[in-house]
Amino acid sequence: MEILRILYNKNDTLGAKVISEELNKRGYSLGERAVRYHMHILDEKGFTEKMGYKGRKITDKGIEELKKGLIYDQVDFTYSRFQEKMYNVSLDYETAKGSVIVNLSSINEVGSEEIIKEFFKEGLSVSSRYNFYEKNNVTYIETVCGTTFDGVFQKNGIISKPLYGGLLKVEDYIPINFIEQIAYEKTSITPLEAFSSHDSTSVLNVANDGTGVIPANFRIIPASKRQQALKIIENLSKIGINGVIHVGESGQSVLGIPVPDNMVGIVIIGGVAPLCAAQESGYDLNIKLADNFAEYSKMKLTTQNISNPLKECTKKPEKKVSFVLNKIYNLLSNVTFDIETHSGDIISNISYVNKNQVDDAIDVLKELFDRKPEYCIGNRYALFDEGNDNVGIATICSLTIDGILTKYGISSLPTYSGILDIYENNRRFIELVSYKGSSVDPHEIFIKKNMHDVYGSIENSGKLLASVHTIPYVSREATKDILNSLNDYGFEILGMGQTNEYMYNAKIEKYHFGYVVAGGLNPIAAMKERGIPVDVKSIEKIIDYDSLEEL
Repeated sequence: MEILRILYNKNDTLGAKVISEELNKRGYSLGERAVRYHMHILDEKGFTEKMGYKGRKITDKGIEELKKGLIYDQVDFTYSRFQEKMYNVSLDYETAKGSVIVNLSSINEVGSEEIIKEFFKEGLSVSSRYNFYEKNNVTYIETVCGTTFDGVFQKNGIISKPLYGGLLKVEDYIPINFIEQIAYEKTSITPLEAFSSHDSTSVLNVANDGTGVIPANFRIIPASKRQQALKIIENLSKIGINGVIHVGESGQSVLGIPVPDNMVGIVIIGGVAPLCAAQESGYDLNIKLADNFAEYSKMKLTTQNISNPLKECTKKPEKKVSFVLNKIYNLLSNVTFDIETHSGDIISNISYVNKNQVDDAIDVLKELFDRKPEYCIGNRYALFDEGNDNVGIATICSLTIDGILTKYGISSLPTYSGILDIYENNRRFIELVSYKGSSVDPHEIFIKKNMHDVYGSIENSGKLLASVHTIPYVSREATKDILNSLNDYGFEILGMGQTNEYMYNAKIEKYHFGYVVAGGLNPIAAMKERGIPVDVKSIEKIIDYDSLEEL
């Protein structure tokens, strides 16, 4: 995997000597001969291709394997990649020369380039500099990434720690509140990638009338370095790198996000904002954040430096940012389902469909449970008439299992939400997002970005919503007994491991074991795959199990 990463990041044909040197930098002591041995295996698998005496290059199949394989490593690598990128920033704001971190996105449709160029003029970007280029008949665009600020801070002796990426609400050009965010650590998908979809942002509305939702990221620095950071921000602005939305005060929350004592929070607009503008206009882009470097002085300038149109944060945030784990802990504590009486309260997801499509939606529920009951949580549902054109459909949330175990004195906690790749008898996670640091159930994000293929999973070749849960190993036998009894009511799990064992490529911490369960939103995702518009809501509320109808 590390060899594939090196080939992918260098984006070039490399020989064994260069690869060996790069591996040594990363802590792997492999000589050229050993590298050639591994490269021969990679060639046989189709992940690399030999290019004569020059060496090897990574293939499309290799890139796909890099994205999917060893997901337990990927969740750690994503954040370490940001740290690596920060370290290699060499921009000098005195000369406006040096490397900056760029987002790399493929553009698949003619016309999106002009949208992006025009949007740069609005000032809602990290910089108005960009690169367009063609490779293998595909057009790519590079835009300056906000993490460049962290690299410049670090280069000047300021510790900068990116914490969250998410969506920021703006009213009349005034930043109001973060409304969604996920942490940079313990995730395989970068936060702003997670939220960069056409129906998540409204950057064009912000550009036109000052009200909407923009991508933004949040980091903290030591309070003792605040004045120096402000000076650096001012100097960067002079060379066309803007995008700083707000710099807080020591220990004060910023736009709803709490800040530790003696630290300062800084919010910067997402470098993908111009790309979001193209997505909102209906164009298809494949966005990859902090994917490469570019020489800043050689990047094209769309327009002369334009100041950020956002005003100072003068309004008090509407609410503190809430983290989904806090909500989960409270709901788990209120599950009362009894494995003897088969009654009590459970946790439900409640999603919404149009009244005219309720029958079709229920047919999907029945079909999925009949064909793959382990891909659902139970065989029950409930309908809630909202008094308008929509009807709420309640399905059982997989967190109910944690709640039942909690009721019986077992500490069962959700660790990761993910996408489980199903291929014949093989199962492995290809995306994982930690519940810790997220304000939303990651499964909602996966559904919004159409990353699932539930019906393909039924045919043993698809992508299923699933989650990883961890329990102290001392209670493994008691857990096993309870889970076996729950099978009778359709509360099935997909797998249960041993201590310190990988669960479908998800790493479990020491002295714990893990189990994997299908997401309760799989039936809802299946509805979407069947063309039924659905407003997805997860982990909604506690309801009585007996109030649900059998399918």
